[in-house]
Amino acid sequence: MLYLIGLWESVRDFIATGGDVLYFVAAALFLMWVLMIERYWYLTSVFPKVKQQIIDDWNARADTTSWYAHRIRDAWISQASDALNARMLIIRTLVAMCPLIGLLGTVTGMISVFETMATQGTGNARLMAAGISMATIPTMAGMVAALSGLFVSSRLESKAKYARESLIDSLPHH
Repeated sequence: MLYLIGLWESVRDFIATGGDVLYFVAAALFLMWVLMIERYWYLTSVFPKVKQQIIDDWNARADTTSWYAHRIRDAWISQASDALNARMLIIRTLVAMCPLIGLLGTVTGMISVFETMATQGTGNARLMAAGISMATIPTMAGMVAALSGLFVSSRLESKAKYARESLIDSLPHH
């Protein structure tokens, strides 16, 4: 329990040093990871059952060679592809937004530095350093959040593409 309290105090100090923009970075990061975990769960647990159901439905058809049968096959593949790629655009958008939110923190931190310079003059280096710190920490946090999401989202996209191709290969074209 003491470890969790210490961890919470460290996070609170980090946010106090970086400014309130870090709450937005944290919210974007949390949402991004929830969506990525959901996609991973879908790809590993749900989609194999969906794929097997589509294969069973295809094999149960008496007609698999007509134009009409191929349009049904294409529709099933399209529906499965849509399900595989669901929420991937939102994940990519959140990955792209994280550095931009961090840059917003940079702007607000620099405004704080200029405000300090305007009211206190340039002689108070300690106050200016606090503003510069407030400017750099959100940028770093946004970049780290984006990098963590970039790697996982690209892996998820490649797994979804592979799953789609595997489904297409499993449905004979006769």
